[in-house]
Amino acid sequence: MRKLQWCLLMASLMLGQVAHADNEAVWSKSYQLESARQYAESLVVLEEIKPVGLDAELMMLRRGWLNYLLGEYSDSISWYKQAIRRNPKSIDAVLGVTLPLLAQQRWREAALYARQALEMAPNDYTAYLRLIVAEEGIRDWPAMKKHAEILSERYPSDASALVYLARAHAWMGNASEARKTYMNVLSRSPGHLQARAYLLNGALN
Repeated sequence: MRKLQWCLLMASLMLGQVAHADNEAVWSKSYQLESARQYAESLVVLEEIKPVGLDAELMMLRRGWLNYLLGEYSDSISWYKQAIRRNPKSIDAVLGVTLPLLAQQRWREAALYARQALEMAPNDYTAYLRLIVAEEGIRDWPAMKKHAEILSERYPSDASALVYLARAHAWMGNASEARKTYMNVLSRSPGHLQARAYLLNGALN
């Protein structure tokens, strides 16, 4: 009996190794096609993946990402949500679904997932930035200002955080604070077009 169990275990491991080796070649081909911006072809190649172990989850994430690049936002959302159901702790999946939601201007849903990502990773730069983008879409200027301030404090060398903080001040009518913040943007990103335009015209384009 023990010998039979051992044989079954070894057979299972060998099959897993073969599947992994086959998948590796497919992953390589998919990434190469993506690099060449052949997103549809990269997506088709994934159909050859044998959904074994973590490869099954990765395939969902890849399908979500490639559909996003193709502009197939509803399909992208569907795949990312499948990945979330499979692994609710996946920050990759939670942040991933914000991309097609933002593209569809579903601001409140995107903000919900961005906040979920921040609960999982409180200082995550990408989660904060996507939350701020969603808040701008909702026109929640106080929340946008608050989170842009937090982001700029935690990433003081980052120009993007300050751009959104400046925009929040501008939308709220705080022209002097907006100008001051855009000056700080230029310190980090000399020649920044939006900052220079605001300092010249005193208004957002």
